[in-house]
Amino acid sequence: MLLDQDYFAFLGEVKDLIRKAQIRASRVVNKEMITLYWDIGRVIVEKQELLGYGKSVVEQLSKDLRDEFPNVDGFSARNMWDMRHLYLAYKDEPILRQLVAEVPWKHNTMIMSLKDKEAQAFYLLKVKELHWSREVLTFQIKNKAYQNLLTQSKTHNFGNTLPEAQAEEANSILKSEYTFDFLGLQETVLEKVLENRLMEHLKQFLLELGYGFTFVGQQYRIVLGQKDYFIDLLFFHRKLKCLVAIDLKIGEFEPEYAGKMNFYLEVLDDTVRMPDENPSIGIILCTKKDDLEVEYSLRSQNKPIGVAEYKLYEQLPEELSKQLPSAKDIKKYLNSKKK
Repeated sequence: MLLDQDYFAFLGEVKDLIRKAQIRASRVVNKEMITLYWDIGRVIVEKQELLGYGKSVVEQLSKDLRDEFPNVDGFSARNMWDMRHLYLAYKDEPILRQLVAEVPWKHNTMIMSLKDKEAQAFYLLKVKELHWSREVLTFQIKNKAYQNLLTQSKTHNFGNTLPEAQAEEANSILKSEYTFDFLGLQETVLEKVLENRLMEHLKQFLLELGYGFTFVGQQYRIVLGQKDYFIDLLFFHRKLKCLVAIDLKIGEFEPEYAGKMNFYLEVLDDTVRMPDENPSIGIILCTKKDDLEVEYSLRSQNKPIGVAEYKLYEQLPEELSKQLPSAKDIKKYLNSKKK
């Protein structure tokens, strides 16, 4: 049989059907497992309350279940305690209980350890909708994605330049502040150095950007007439289905940055964007911005642009930093030890 392009297209279609069926099957299995864990946790709590069982009953139950079902994972004492915790965490939260069944168990154990119900709901929804891996979830919790959402002051013109549904999605992927502490930099560096360091730590950079970003190129070349122009970093966003151009600045935001980004997006849309892709989006990253200045700068731009700050390392809260010794004090102390 001669294998032509039609056959390979047919093969790809069948593979896609199989993968989708595997995903559906894994979701069913996960839902059944979480339901079982919920019921075990409920029974443990009920029997402890009814019969006065103490902590030791969980250890005993774990041992007996592992003896009875030696080939079944998940009945360790720690896991049994987590089942009990699961039930207690969500027994009075019917909406969260429904979400729990659609999230993998290890993700659940991380999320239910959070005290804030709103935070739990936020991370459960994100894992369900965006299919975050455990690594991504860990990163997002560590970087306080939920708390940042509450305090974010985002500056962009998405509402004026994009259809409503896409504007909401674009707003959701933009942060008001990005943290590049994984670069190991303690002071401002040249833009080129910053750009190269981000490329050296591309995995961490993608995690900081958030779900859906796919790297396209560094110093991405676009051509207009006889001239070449270069975009610092170019990405494609899978959910938004559009190109995302990122311009890195080491200083404070300047109004002319908006015009330059608008120009890049015009050229991208005319010469690079595919027919089935949405309009390209620009993100300008700088160390500091004045929101009012950004707002006025973006008013006259017809392309969707967001402006955000970045910091090179996590800073201690002011009230805590005041309690710590200064670099001068530490140096003085070390010198006294040498004498």
